[in-house]
Amino acid sequence: MHSAKELCAKIREVHPDIGECGIDVNTRWDEEKGVWVVDLKKGNRELSTYMEPEDADACMEGRQCVGLGIQIAQLKDNVEHRPAP
Repeated sequence: MHSAKELCAKIREVHPDIGECGIDVNTRWDEEKGVWVVDLKKGNRELSTYMEPEDADACMEGRQCVGLGIQIAQLKDNVEHRPAP
């Protein structure tokens, strides 16, 4: 299994604007659910999504990043356009 730091780096590689335009990304492994949790934060807005380890591994190994790319793009769009709490 890859590390959270490696997954963050891959997300930034797929979406280079994350981290540069005020959007912070964090990843962590949820042992109980057996999935990666990806958090995006912009200002006081924060959203999370779950990523299956198979999808994360496929992208990390250079096989397929479509799932990760689409999932993160949707999360990014939601965090940028969702009304602040």
